[in-house]
Amino acid sequence: MTASRRITDPVEAMAQRVAERVVDLVLDVVDLNAIIQRVDLNGVMAQVDMNALLARVDVTALLDQVDLNAVLARIDTGALLDRIDINALLSRIDMDALVEQTDLGAVIARSSGGAATEALDAARSEAVGLDQFIDRWVQRALRRKQPAPVAPRALLDGEATPPAPPSHEPPVPPSEAPVGEATK
Repeated sequence: MTASRRITDPVEAMAQRVAERVVDLVLDVVDLNAIIQRVDLNGVMAQVDMNALLARVDVTALLDQVDLNAVLARIDTGALLDRIDINALLSRIDMDALVEQTDLGAVIARSSGGAATEALDAARSEAVGLDQFIDRWVQRALRRKQPAPVAPRALLDGEATPPAPPSHEPPVPPSEAPVGEATK
């Protein structure tokens, strides 16, 4: 390193620090609004090229510093929705095109299938309740002390019931069958 370089490097560094400090002090004192609104000596408004000024702004870096959740939390969605004309918005919807794109058959089948299933379940539940009610009254009328089995004895024991042999006798109507005997 030469002697002149040893002297100039520290002086340049000090000059750089002084210049940065002077710029900071000037910017703290200068009112940008006053500069933008400055009137020249002829009384004509000085023109500032705002497009050139905004072209130098890095909008992406600026938006990276914005907390969108905080901004959205400050929005009054109720007031925003009150300002929307729903009728005008709905008048812009092409209902014919919307209906054409909708599979109405599937929608109807899905909705009616659920209703039919619920109705069938309710009917089955009522039938089971009615069957139990009739069984209790039959048991009382026959004065049985022990409750009747819930299934035929062969099914209760886990056995499969063999098929009944063919009978050549005509079936007996239930009204003529003896009480307590199953009809064939």
